[in-house]
Amino acid sequence: MRNRLWAGAVACLPVAASAAAYGAVLGVLAEQKAIAWQTLLMSDFVVFAGSAQFVIVDMWSHPLPVLSIALSVLLINLRYMLVGASLEPLFRGKSLWHKATRMHLAADENWAVTMAAHRRGEADTSYLFGGGVCMFTFWTVSTMIGYRLGGWVPDPEMLALDFAMTAVFTALTTGLWRGKRDLLPWLAAVVLAVVTSRLLPDRWYILIGGVGGALVAALLPQQRLPNEATSQAETVGEAI
Repeated sequence: MRNRLWAGAVACLPVAASAAAYGAVLGVLAEQKAIAWQTLLMSDFVVFAGSAQFVIVDMWSHPLPVLSIALSVLLINLRYMLVGASLEPLFRGKSLWHKATRMHLAADENWAVTMAAHRRGEADTSYLFGGGVCMFTFWTVSTMIGYRLGGWVPDPEMLALDFAMTAVFTALTTGLWRGKRDLLPWLAAVVLAVVTSRLLPDRWYILIGGVGGALVAALLPQQRLPNEATSQAETVGEAI
C-alpha cells in the first residue's frame, strides 16, 4: 500500500507543480476579495476543486449570492459523476468508508494520472490517494502563497498566469489519447460543449459535453487490446 501511495504521489509531481501556478493565481484573486480563511477552508475541506473555487471567488460579493454560487459549483462538479464511474474498477469491493476517504481527494489531475497508470496495470486506490495528497499539498500551499503575495500582482493576466490551468489540462488530455478510436467521442464532446455554451447559461456545457462524449464512446464497438484494463468509456457507459 505504501509503495503504491508513494508511486501515485511521485507520478503527480509534474502536474501538481503546474497546478501550483494557477493555485497561486487563485490566491491572488482571493486577496483582492479579502477572503483568506474562506479560501483556505475551500481548498482543505469543503470544495477542493480548482475550477469551482475560481468561480466562487469570482462570484464573491456582498451580499453573498449563496444560491447562485451553489448552483454554479454543482454544475461544474457534476463531472465528478463521470470521474467516479470511470474509477469503479479500482474501488470494486471496497467499503463505503474506503471509497469516501479516497474519493474526496480525487481531482482532475490525479484522476488522469491514475487512469493512465491503471491501463498499464500499475494503479489502485492507494495510487489515486497518493496523487491526491500530492495535489492537495501543492494546491493549498500555493494558494496561500498567492494570497500573501496578492498585493504585488494586481493583474495576473498580465503575466499570463491564468493560462496555467489551460496548459495543464491540455497536457493531461494529450496523455489520455489512445488513438483513432478516441476521435469520435472526443469530437462529440467538443461539439456538444461548444453548442451548449452558446445556448445555455452558466456551465452546463461541462456536464453535457462530458456525458455526450461518454455515451458516444459507450455505443461504439469496443476494440480491446490484449491484457488491457477496462477502458474509461466502457465503465462510464455501464454506469450510465
